[in-house]
Amino acid sequence: MEVIMEVLEKFQAFIWGPPTLLLLLGTGIYFTVTLKGIQLFKFPKALKAIFEKEEGAGDVSAFATLCTTLAADIGTGSIVGVATALRIGGPGAMFWMWVSAFFGMTTKYAESVLAVKYRTKDENGQMAGGPMYYIQNGMGKKYIWLAKLFAIFGVFTALLGCGTFPQVNAITESVNLAFHIPIALVGAIVTVLTAIVILGGIQSISKVAQFVVPFMAIFFIGGSVLILGMNYQALPDAFRQIFTCAFSAESMLGGAAGATVVSLMTVIRTGVARGVYTNEAGLGSSPIVAAAAKTNSCVKQGLISMTSVFFTTLVTCTMTGLVIISSGLMDTTDLSGSPLVTQAYNMHLSHNIGMYIVAVGIIFFSFTTILGWSYYGERCIVYLTGSLKSVKVFKVLYIIAIAAAPFLTLEPIWLLADITNALMILPNLVALLSLRKVIINETRKYFDKLERETIKLPKNAVVE
Repeated sequence: MEVIMEVLEKFQAFIWGPPTLLLLLGTGIYFTVTLKGIQLFKFPKALKAIFEKEEGAGDVSAFATLCTTLAADIGTGSIVGVATALRIGGPGAMFWMWVSAFFGMTTKYAESVLAVKYRTKDENGQMAGGPMYYIQNGMGKKYIWLAKLFAIFGVFTALLGCGTFPQVNAITESVNLAFHIPIALVGAIVTVLTAIVILGGIQSISKVAQFVVPFMAIFFIGGSVLILGMNYQALPDAFRQIFTCAFSAESMLGGAAGATVVSLMTVIRTGVARGVYTNEAGLGSSPIVAAAAKTNSCVKQGLISMTSVFFTTLVTCTMTGLVIISSGLMDTTDLSGSPLVTQAYNMHLSHNIGMYIVAVGIIFFSFTTILGWSYYGERCIVYLTGSLKSVKVFKVLYIIAIAAAPFLTLEPIWLLADITNALMILPNLVALLSLRKVIINETRKYFDKLERETIKLPKNAVVE
């Protein structure tokens, strides 16, 4: 096991090295500049678009696609993942999660624009889209190999990374800690519930997501705000730690076993990698469900998808991180993962209420992530095989992975998740940059049209 861990750690450090970090952040920065800060100046428009009814081709409503995206994004990464990132990279990792999220909003926007523009229909008449399709239909058939490479990585990520192991492991550990239910029994219940929902397809998944996502967000964020309000005096120091450690060449990370030194590269790599894990910007997964939206505008769907990064990382993860850092437990204990989050949330609430907030949050966050990723993997396998019959085989394998997950340990699970994420990122970002002119032109045409309608310009007028 030690040899496997060593190999995974080296590969994770390599694949999340400077080239990947620069490509990921650089893509977000490029689209932020060329799209004129769309994540800032068009954010109110994006929020409004979420609740606007729009007719168009598609399988589910735009609101449902956002809920499904959030369901897949807001998983253990928003709770347990933040705790592990802070333990590995220190408080400064939180800052780099914010940076990756800010620029990641434009990356998520760009992905979804392409997903809707280049989507097609499968043999059942359902929408099929995502990086596989905008690589093939946008870049050309000579790049089909790159599309297939992405799809292969997507299947592996669904089965071995984001979709299964971290989520189930977090659910079983948290429920066992809070309610003392045997891990094997919890794993069996999760497996059965997953099978029931995913066999119903995207409509079933989106219905569950629309019900669960708003509830779980209000419940967890509300509890976090309550705790931060009770511990408001510690917040200035928490922010000081975040910003100080984010730029320190060597940050000191305390604990019961003594202080350890964390390099700046470790801080940045951990923050960016965990940020991508939580909001999936640049990963290429969210565009797969965005392509199913009932919409006539790829830009409008891009705006809606962009908000998921804000809700996932800049809101949910920030709440978790601030509660943990302000608790002081990182300096006094060696706790990590779910136990660290649970104790931090329990510090200011009596009768173990904090523990129940974390447990319920993890249960709902993780379960919906499992559902979302089953759809991502399903679409990838359909692209690879060209047949819907392969979906049944994938679903069986997915359910088997869910059943096996409770019996695996935490550290290799997170390393494997980070590695599979990075493998998906590379072909997707190559496609985004190759099709950058399409994204820019579609954006310009959409907002030019809106401005014409607002000021009633002649059709042949040019809007500067």
